[in-house]
Amino acid sequence: MGVKKSLLMFLMLALFLGSLLAACSGGEDASSETNSDTGSDSEENVSSGEVIELDFWTFWGSETRRPIIEKIIEDFNNSQDGIQVKHTFLPWGDIWTKSLASIAAGNPPDVLINENNAVRQRAERNQVTNLAEFVEPGFSDNYYPELWNGVVHEGEPYAVPFNTDTRVLFYNKDIFEEVGLDPEQPPTTWDELKEYAMKMDIKNGNTYDRIGFLPRYGAGADLYMLNATGHGMWDFETGEPVINVPKAVEALEWVKEYEDHYGLTVINAFQAEFGNQQSNPFLNGKVGMIVNNSTHYAEIEAYASDLNFGVVPLPEFGAGNGHASWGGGFVAEVPFGAEHPEASFEFIKYLTGPEAQEYWAIMNFENVANIEGANNAAVNPELNEDGQLVYGAAVDNMDHTILTPMPLEAPDFMSLVNPELDRIFLGDKTPQEALDDAQAAVERLVEDNK
Repeated sequence: MGVKKSLLMFLMLALFLGSLLAACSGGEDASSETNSDTGSDSEENVSSGEVIELDFWTFWGSETRRPIIEKIIEDFNNSQDGIQVKHTFLPWGDIWTKSLASIAAGNPPDVLINENNAVRQRAERNQVTNLAEFVEPGFSDNYYPELWNGVVHEGEPYAVPFNTDTRVLFYNKDIFEEVGLDPEQPPTTWDELKEYAMKMDIKNGNTYDRIGFLPRYGAGADLYMLNATGHGMWDFETGEPVINVPKAVEALEWVKEYEDHYGLTVINAFQAEFGNQQSNPFLNGKVGMIVNNSTHYAEIEAYASDLNFGVVPLPEFGAGNGHASWGGGFVAEVPFGAEHPEASFEFIKYLTGPEAQEYWAIMNFENVANIEGANNAAVNPELNEDGQLVYGAAVDNMDHTILTPMPLEAPDFMSLVNPELDRIFLGDKTPQEALDDAQAAVERLVEDNK
């Protein structure tokens, strides 16, 4: 009994001393456990009194873009006291390989700008952080739905859209008037596009001094497929390629027939004259209409500021078919394994918020993902009248713009499609033959990847 009593007293003394030591130490163990359970960087910051430092990687190092992104970072740093962001520039060719290597090594940047077509692949490979726990209800409503859908994998977001682009039709109003066309009535269908363009042609012997329109100058053949079908070459619901659908075949037949009117020799000779921005054929009146990214306006402003032009959605394949266009872009994401994901998301919210997005849009003349920021940019007085015209048209065109993310089943399937498209315009295959072969090749790729 004496031994038991002594042991009991010893245990009670040990428990008292342990409690006393924990109190004197400031409760570090308890605090660490709480922060680990909640994952809250902000709570950790408040309790420790330390500033969280984030490393933000981008490829924006030019004299134009670097000051813009660093101004946004500076504004964020000045807007609060708990988080400080530093900018790390990596060249375009290096940022992808170095970011993957840093993730594999367990030492990634805190925030990364990445392209938007492979978010699902990065999520599937555990290369990017799931942001679902940080995204509040209604947050996605701030962004264009097509762009938000591109960052969602299995129902949860893995990035936040930052910027995008969209293809539109620019046309020369002076040339319209010259050939008797109403400059306020641009073409609305492919047939009208061809009819108007042929009126603008000026032939000179075996070549042309002016061509009204060249389908594949400023755009690829796949854009015409998308415009005609209203979708990309992949059905994400069934997980299957949809390359050789009838409207896609018809679209390429139209483009091929159009180009055959001139012949490859004439087209190649004509295009060979234009090697830089100053000699862009649309800017100097050698081409009457051109399909291009809406950001083409930056070249117009820089090299042909007196150009009398209009801008409209892509003409429809046929009346009522729709003005489908294509867009790409970039996202902000938290690489997998980043030390402070909540703080990283706080910065991403600012980076993709209306104020920063409007600033980026105005300074770069780029489409941004935040709807409020884009709408504000379209009427910002810092843009001149033509700038507001084009930016407003680009904002409106987002209703028609489709993204074509890489499918998980065959992320590199376009490497099989593009050579087949080339064979059409070299005259080696008909559009039907080329798209049938592309469809078969991609189906085999999907089967091999299972």
